[in-house]
Amino acid sequence: MIQQETCDVAVVGAGAAGLAAAAEIAKHPYRTVVLDREEQLGGILRQCIHNGFGLRYFREELTGPEYADRVVELASKPNVAFRTGCTVTEIRRLPDSSFELMTLSAADGVTYLKARAVFLAMGCRERNRGNLAIPGSRPAGVFTAGAAQKLLNTEGMLPGRSAVIVGSGDIGLIMARRLRWSGVEVKAVIEIMPYPSGLTRNVVQCLNDFGIPLYLEHAVVNIAGRERIQHVDVAPLDNGIPQLDRQFRIGCDTVLFSVGLIPENELSVRLGVELNPATGGAVVDANLQTSVPGVFAGGNVLHVHDLVDFVSEESAEAGRSIVKYLAGELRSEENRAAVESNLKYVIPNRFNHGEKCTFSFRPLIVSDAATLEAELNGRPIWKRKFTYIKPAEMLKIDLSAEQLNEPGTLVFRLKEEA
Repeated sequence: MIQQETCDVAVVGAGAAGLAAAAEIAKHPYRTVVLDREEQLGGILRQCIHNGFGLRYFREELTGPEYADRVVELASKPNVAFRTGCTVTEIRRLPDSSFELMTLSAADGVTYLKARAVFLAMGCRERNRGNLAIPGSRPAGVFTAGAAQKLLNTEGMLPGRSAVIVGSGDIGLIMARRLRWSGVEVKAVIEIMPYPSGLTRNVVQCLNDFGIPLYLEHAVVNIAGRERIQHVDVAPLDNGIPQLDRQFRIGCDTVLFSVGLIPENELSVRLGVELNPATGGAVVDANLQTSVPGVFAGGNVLHVHDLVDFVSEESAEAGRSIVKYLAGELRSEENRAAVESNLKYVIPNRFNHGEKCTFSFRPLIVSDAATLEAELNGRPIWKRKFTYIKPAEMLKIDLSAEQLNEPGTLVFRLKEEA
């Protein structure tokens, strides 16, 4: 039987982003429904049993499950309903500017949920071997780092006995340490870039402290094995080209891929949301509202974050914007925010003049002396020197209402000091 339900806000995703937004909206007299395809609230945090979470958002160090419990508690209010084991298959904008979400679940079958506003918090999925097109046979023992993490931390099963990790993203670095703790021999981490892709603290704590080799500017050029992986072939890179005459072999029975994340925006695209090629997420204004009025986005579905604390901060801000939207008090201007030298992107992509705004950036360089500058209509309004910059670590700054005192175009540049 097809069911129907109404609410003020539909939140798609019950991880750190969705729960932070729901908690903010719950402070006001609006009904929110949070939907997630998993059976348990908290998202990926449930399988991240290491500590290091919450230092910014909760002012104390927590494990992933502890952080999840905190944000679930914040969002668990009488005007918030949770629908777990529930997959959103389609979102449509109706003629009255409200939204209809089609959901499927084993418990309730097909349900149509009508909402006045939607918050997109679907997170990311991992890139895998297919995305990299690594040649070789197709034996068992190939995992994404997140899949191996879930297998070990929530199912209690080892993915293998000896492993090579492809890519030095944070999940891969953390899994190198976790595997070593569990008795798995981690032979090497292979990274194509000349610098690690993960946070410095994870390189130190997860690789250096355990003597795990990190091969920078190297690539896996072959995965070999019959029923199970037997070895991988690794070659150094010269201007991005594998030097096959210098390749070497590493014996292993398991390969983990930690080679980046892809925002889960299939629903967004079908809804008509404009995407930013630089992030794979939505183009958003100062309120984190997408190109579709009434649809907001935050967290990793918008752009990949380093810290879950940043996800919660950003999504809580989106929740406050949704409250303004429902009250008819949201202000949105088309003043453009753009990046030039040494920056991949800026979020948000628009700003309101005369209002404070937080901007997030992804640098493209590694430097121990760089200056981030902002110009409004060609006029310098702000700059800050940084003693350490790397692509793995996001930059966040606040510009005041006084600095953003006129409409126009805001341009950010990252200049490396001589």
